Amino acid sequence: MLSPTRFLLFAGFFVFLSPFSAIGTEELANPPTPLLVKAGEQIATNLVDLIFLFDRVASDPPTATTSNYLQRVSQPSSPFYNDYLEYRRGGISRAELLNRLPHVAMMGDSLTQRFYISSPVSLFWRARTQRRKNWFLDTDRDPASVRSVYERLETFTPLVATEYNGAGALVAPSRAGEGLRRRIVRMRNLSGQARQILRKKRFPDLIMIWIGHNNLDWTEGLSAGDREHPGKALGRNSCEVSRILHRTAPISDRSRKGANHKVAIVVFGLANIDAFFKARKKAEAVHARNPVLYPYFESGYRSFESLKPPYQKNMVRLSLMMNAEMRAMVGDLNRRLKNHDNVRVQYSDALAKVDFGRLEMINPVDAWHPSVEGHKALAAATFSALRPSLEFLGIRQKSTARGRLDLSKYGAR
Repeated sequence: MLSPTRFLLFAGFFVFLSPFSAIGTEELANPPTPLLVKAGEQIATNLVDLIFLFDRVASDPPTATTSNYLQRVSQPSSPFYNDYLEYRRGGISRAELLNRLPHVAMMGDSLTQRFYISSPVSLFWRARTQRRKNWFLDTDRDPASVRSVYERLETFTPLVATEYNGAGALVAPSRAGEGLRRRIVRMRNLSGQARQILRKKRFPDLIMIWIGHNNLDWTEGLSAGDREHPGKALGRNSCEVSRILHRTAPISDRSRKGANHKVAIVVFGLANIDAFFKARKKAEAVHARNPVLYPYFESGYRSFESLKPPYQKNMVRLSLMMNAEMRAMVGDLNRRLKNHDNVRVQYSDALAKVDFGRLEMINPVDAWHPSVEGHKALAAATFSALRPSLEFLGIRQKSTARGRLDLSKYGAR
């Protein structure tokens, strides 16, 4: 299994990617909290935690396992057939047999969830309970639902998939900048998600990371003057990102204890924010004509100030800067891992190429998060980007369940 030290070093690259304050920069942002009300907030959080105790026990973190995996691995053509025979002989337990299947993990923010802003009660209920209904882990067999990455992978291999993502998650130290609302929905920043993975006895074979959108609220903490002339602040913080990345990069001496299986990590660039603003502008016009449509359109402006028109250009600029930093970081990491053949790190711009400029791609409630159609597009784009990593892991892209898989339907080359 990949050593904890090594994985934390991987995660450390992303933890320090944010060039701005982690406080109040997410869709569940909070104003600074006076010390006198912190105790009351904690009591309120604890009360809500008690109410949702069953949800925590049942679905934290959400996991999906191929239901007929035992039948599938019992086929002589299955790559897990020898493991199945060992299980039948009593050499391994059923739990160990399950552990030998591919394990896939997703780390991210609200764009990897079926999340959108609505009434407080509805928002928190979905954040607590509406899991496994997104582009990564949807398991609904209805043809009209999202055909998730999990379902696409399941077509040619039985697997176990777990999502560690969360609404409001930042590229920042765990629990940084948490207010009452973020605690209620049990938000975990990237480092917190990494710790969750490390607590598992079975380390994933494939880890996908798509996070950083909540760090794009570049106006947070800047004076009026700095907002008028942000170039210096953007440049200063971009250089700080590079400095931290290079300071944490030398991991070769601390990563000689590798995994006992191959591990592929896929880092996805942030969404196309420029295209997103085009769709949001269309939604704004629709909302102005009929306020019943996109009823929570204004919610973005209240909690994510950089969504406002005067600040959008630099939000787009920052997203491109962060993508460039992530691409460079992955390239540098791969150079340092050239003598470690069991680990592969891939940067992909597949999700940055998804056309969020179309109105049907954004949510019809808040015009901020992906719609069902948006989730479908994200699933297809992600799956097409996984081919190199799946080949590295030795996972054959050939159907073992419902006939031969036609990858061309999903945009794969």
